Amino acid sequence: MNRKAFSIVALLLLLVSMVGVVGAQDAVTIRYVLWDTNQLPPYEQCAADFEAANPGINVEIQQLGWNDYWTAITTGFVSGDTPDVFTNHLAKYPEFVALEQLVDVQPLVERDAVDTGIYLPGLAELWTRDGGRYGLPKDWDTVAVVYNKAMVEAAGVDPAELNELTWNAEDGGTFGEMIARLTLDANGNNGLSAEFDAANVAQYGFLFPGSGGFAGQTEWSAFAATTGWHHTGNEVWGSQYYYDDPRFIQSIQWYFDQSTVNHFAPALADVQGLGQLAMFQAGQGALALDGSWMIGAYLSSEFEVGFARLPIGPEGRKSMFNGLADSIWVGTEHLEESWAWVKYLASADCQLTVGNSGVVFPATPAGVEASLAVRAAAGVDVSAFTLQATEENGTFLFPITDFGGEIATIMSEAMDSIALGAATAQDALTAANAEVNALFE
Repeated sequence: MNRKAFSIVALLLLLVSMVGVVGAQDAVTIRYVLWDTNQLPPYEQCAADFEAANPGINVEIQQLGWNDYWTAITTGFVSGDTPDVFTNHLAKYPEFVALEQLVDVQPLVERDAVDTGIYLPGLAELWTRDGGRYGLPKDWDTVAVVYNKAMVEAAGVDPAELNELTWNAEDGGTFGEMIARLTLDANGNNGLSAEFDAANVAQYGFLFPGSGGFAGQTEWSAFAATTGWHHTGNEVWGSQYYYDDPRFIQSIQWYFDQSTVNHFAPALADVQGLGQLAMFQAGQGALALDGSWMIGAYLSSEFEVGFARLPIGPEGRKSMFNGLADSIWVGTEHLEESWAWVKYLASADCQLTVGNSGVVFPATPAGVEASLAVRAAAGVDVSAFTLQATEENGTFLFPITDFGGEIATIMSEAMDSIALGAATAQDALTAANAEVNALFE
């Protein structure tokens, strides 16, 4: 090669390298954070697909546990270090809107003609207020009964019976009888036996995840709602709570009596120390209530697990219906790139990717069908969750109001006191309700 030809080649290589450097410098990295470790793999796949279609945008995903997650989000508002996009919750976003920390994406939705009608009915509307929109839907969930198949069969119970149990706040109905029947002391006596030793329980009939705070999504809401009660009277963006309603007080007292009086459920301290899932997988309980996002976690147990319908209360079966969304932090330096990522997260393509993982029920019908197909192929029946979602009057909304943080603090203290047996539901809830409603005055 002569000197002139060599110089031309060298110049071309230099130009190519410079283009690569400029391209790397021009690439934008947006940070995205979520709390559910089970959902990390499908969203990593969504990010890979998004980056392939948008070579100028990189998505950096971080996963944090529930408590650390919200601490990072809120402290980030102050320090200016909140991720560009984050998974948001109905219990949190009203406060974030009030603090003006979320981007109103409605103008962007209108500009780009985003079809918010592709989601299951009602999901997109949950994230709107006063004409603003603060997220696009990603998934939804309901609650059902999880059971240890071996324990149920050992008690001579046909699993089909679990789908027909009834409940009331007076005596617990056949659901109350069932958790007593499935509770065993060290001598093998169940909770229905006169010889049952409540001080020496070897197997609980019912596990619960905690005291439930202000919403009780997977704890007590499914029971209380069957009496016709709702936190805010089913008013979205309500300004009054009804924790002092006699129906609610009676429901809560029955619920925690199963732990403090009957001993058919563990003590709150044990639940808080070990966690419902860990206790269930350790074989310490036969039945539990939990959300559809936990299906995969329970299926990882070393024994066979089944899912049954919620008990039938005075006004039918009721499950809280919750839907998550992805929101954009108002402090992002990359609004257009963050918006592109949020649009993709809420798109039919990403929703199908998530559905094919079987981890959760996505917000689109096609995503739901994909998730069901994955579970069906594995021989797992999760219809207890989906039937609840499609049944007429089978769901009620997560309470969405202002002052979420303050209400959560007040109600957590009140519910803990009842769950510990330190106060009656009548006294604790009456006082807490007055304190909660004073926030709105």
